[in-house]
Amino acid sequence: MNAVDTPAIAGGAATPAPAGTPPLIVEHVAKSYDADGRIVPVIGDLSLTLDEGEIVAIVGPSGCGKTTLLNTLCGLIAADSGRIRWHGKPIAGQPSGVGYMLQKDLLLPWRTALRNVMLGLEIRGVSLSDAEERSHVVLDKLGLHGFAEHYPTTLSGGMRQRVALARTLVNDPDVLLLDEPFAALDFQTKLLIESDTAKLVRESRRSVLLITHDIEEAVSIADRVIVLSKRPTRVKTVYAIDLGTERTDMIAARESPGFTDYVRRIWADLDVTRQ
Repeated sequence: MNAVDTPAIAGGAATPAPAGTPPLIVEHVAKSYDADGRIVPVIGDLSLTLDEGEIVAIVGPSGCGKTTLLNTLCGLIAADSGRIRWHGKPIAGQPSGVGYMLQKDLLLPWRTALRNVMLGLEIRGVSLSDAEERSHVVLDKLGLHGFAEHYPTTLSGGMRQRVALARTLVNDPDVLLLDEPFAALDFQTKLLIESDTAKLVRESRRSVLLITHDIEEAVSIADRVIVLSKRPTRVKTVYAIDLGTERTDMIAARESPGFTDYVRRIWADLDVTRQ
């Protein structure tokens, strides 16, 4: 299984850092690929932070290297230069306390919803009874009560994505890396799952780094939106989002007075003809 196909990374609890230390600090990271002897720069001198309890959305032109960035941050591929620190410590392999969720749900078709959610706990050696109990709790919180014994083929796309989210959350990560997890969903389902996700992560003070192509999604759910440039990607602009409304209600967020202005400004920044 290659890096981009990894359904989740979820280690044990992260080692506590000094109070006030952001869970993630990225300093001047760069990454290039060798394409048949030609060096192709993907990430160029990129820096960012993710604070405790913060949701940060990253948007950028298609192909600018957003997924490469996430894979680098979680240790699946190595940066060429720069520093990545998790909880104040330099990255060494795959960091603990981090859950990574992709656009594809990657559920195992021969396992029920419950057994898919339990997978990471089983790998970590958690007892069967404890794993089942914890998995049931997360499934119920995500609106899947009564569907634990259903197989993926009998679930809708939205339900499958909720199972994938439950599989990530059940390991109790303090940081979530989300790579367009709602992109394939219809609009109504997307809003519902976005709201459920925001509620769960904000209640537990988890930190989230979300990759998305959807500017409206970014503005409605995030505390900050980072706009990336085209390749070699760098941070072009950062927006602190203040909508003056409850940040777990995606409908209320999209109806707030400042919402459209943020969307228009970010859209203008993404105009690659100006870069």
